[in-house]
Amino acid sequence: MPISEKVRKLIDNAWADGAPCLLATAGPNGPNISPKGSMLVFDDGHLAYWERSKKQALENLGHDQRVAVMYANFKAQRDGVLESGFLRFYGTAALHESGPVREAIFQRLLPREQTHDGADKGIGVLIRIDRSADVRGKPIP
Repeated sequence: MPISEKVRKLIDNAWADGAPCLLATAGPNGPNISPKGSMLVFDDGHLAYWERSKKQALENLGHDQRVAVMYANFKAQRDGVLESGFLRFYGTAALHESGPVREAIFQRLLPREQTHDGADKGIGVLIRIDRSADVRGKPIP
């Protein structure tokens, strides 16, 4: 499933644009939604982020690796960049506490994330995209 250059730029710049991606997870204590300022498009089949807070999202991933990622950007919709300002990605997360995937994710982070407190102890999270659609159910452009 190719991800267009337009969507790559939007997601890779989501935090700076004021439209951070939200990660939804589920665990024994219920659902959780967390902003992930480091979310990026890793390749055509994966999103990735740097888990440094190590709170509820990480705990939930220890029980259930299924996730949903929401990108919401009304400005992109108003400006005609996206038909729908909401993009949803559903997939399965894999934790990388060491190794080449962790390092590849770290190298792709914005400098703000690489130098943030606790970045050196972070975990690379690679999300295999199983399906995606805009809020209307249409394929993502």
